[in-house]
Amino acid sequence: MIARRQTVTVNVGGVNIGSAHPIVVQSMTNTDTANAEATALQVAQLARAGSEVVRVTVNTREAAAAIPEIVQRLADLGLSVPLVGDFHYNGHILLREYPETARLLAKYRINPGNVGAGQHHDANFATMIEVAKEYDKPVRIGVNWGSLDQQVLARLMDENTAAGSPKSGTDVMIDAMVVSALESAQYAEQLGLPHDKILISVKVSSAPELWQVYRQLAAKCDYPLHLGLTEAGMGMKGMVATSVALAPLLTEGIGDTIRVSLTPEPGASRKLEVEVAQQILQSLGLRQFLPQVTSCPGCGRTTSQFFQELAQKIQDYIRDAMPEWKGRYPGVEDMQVAVMGCIVNGPGESKHANIGISLPGTGEDPRAPVYQDGKLLTTLKGPRIAEDFQALLEKYVQDRYGRDQPVAG
Repeated sequence: MIARRQTVTVNVGGVNIGSAHPIVVQSMTNTDTANAEATALQVAQLARAGSEVVRVTVNTREAAAAIPEIVQRLADLGLSVPLVGDFHYNGHILLREYPETARLLAKYRINPGNVGAGQHHDANFATMIEVAKEYDKPVRIGVNWGSLDQQVLARLMDENTAAGSPKSGTDVMIDAMVVSALESAQYAEQLGLPHDKILISVKVSSAPELWQVYRQLAAKCDYPLHLGLTEAGMGMKGMVATSVALAPLLTEGIGDTIRVSLTPEPGASRKLEVEVAQQILQSLGLRQFLPQVTSCPGCGRTTSQFFQELAQKIQDYIRDAMPEWKGRYPGVEDMQVAVMGCIVNGPGESKHANIGISLPGTGEDPRAPVYQDGKLLTTLKGPRIAEDFQALLEKYVQDRYGRDQPVAG
C-alpha cells in the first residue's frame, strides 16, 4: 500500500480532497465559456466519463455571466459536478461584478503570477480572497512555470547572486515557484481564509522538474496538492509524459487530485484526459474505476486479428456498461478480465482473472476455453465465440456482483 502524505481535507462542492480521501480526478473544458450550451454539454461529457471536478475558464464578463445558465443546464441533465472558475488577470473584477457566479462556483483558481503587477498585486489578490471568504469557497493557489510572479523570482535571483555558492537558474525558478505558492497561501490565511480552504499546484512542463518542485513543496506544507504537467502535449506523447511525471510522485504519496492536460486532436472528445488519469491511478493500485482487461500484444502465433478485435470489443463494452454497473453491481470495478491470443500464456492468464478466455492461435484447434475464478467453465467453438463470451461476462457480473442487489425491471 502507498502511504499518502498527510494533508488537511478541503471540501470542493461536496468532493473531499486530501489524504483521508481517494485521489480526485479532474479536467477542464476548452469551450468558450460564454457559450453556455456548448460548455454545459462538455462538462456533462467529462463528468460522465468520470471527472469528479471540472474547471472552466472565466476570462470575460460574458463568461462570468454564463455560469448560472451552465449550472442550471447541468442540473436539468441531473448532474451536480463541482465547477471551478479559472481566473487570470481580472478575477478580482469578475467575482465582484457577478455575485451569483461567485456563489455557484465550487472553487476559485488563482494564479499569483498574474493577479496584478506591482502595487495592485496584493489588493487584487485580497479581493479574490475576500470573495472566497464571503461565499465560503476554497481556492487553489495555482503557480505556473510560464507565468511565475516576477517579483518573487527577481527577489530570489538577487539572493542567489549574493550567495557564496549560487544555484542554477532552473533551481532558482523552482525555489521561486514554491515560495510564491506558500507565501500566497500564507497571505490568504492572514486575510482570514481558513487553512482547510486552500489547495496548491506548482505546474511545469518537464517531468524531472515536476518531481523536484512538488517534493520541495510537499515537505513544507500540509495543503492538498493538485498534480499535473502544465502542457503535456498531444496523443501518445502527452499520455506518456504525464504518466512518467505523475507516477513517481503518486507512489511517494504526493498528490491529492490530478489532471492530465492533453491537447486533443481537432474536434476530438475531451474525455480522453479523464480516462488516462483514471488509468494512471488504477495502474498504481490507488483507485479502481472500471474492470481491467488483460490482453497479450500478439506474436507470430496470433496472426489472426480476432483476439485483438475481441479485446477491444470487451474493453469498449465494459466502459460503456460502467455507468449502469456502478449503481447495480457494487465492487464490479475490481473485476479482472483476460482476453488472450494463444495457448502459451492464455490459460494461465485466464485462470488468474475473474473471467478469461484463451483464443486459438495460428494452427491450434479452433477451441476457446473460458475460465471463471480459476476453473474451466466451458469451451467455446464456432463462429460466435465473441458473442458467447460477452454473454458469459454479462452473466458473471450479474451473478458475482448482483447478489442481494435490486434488479431494475
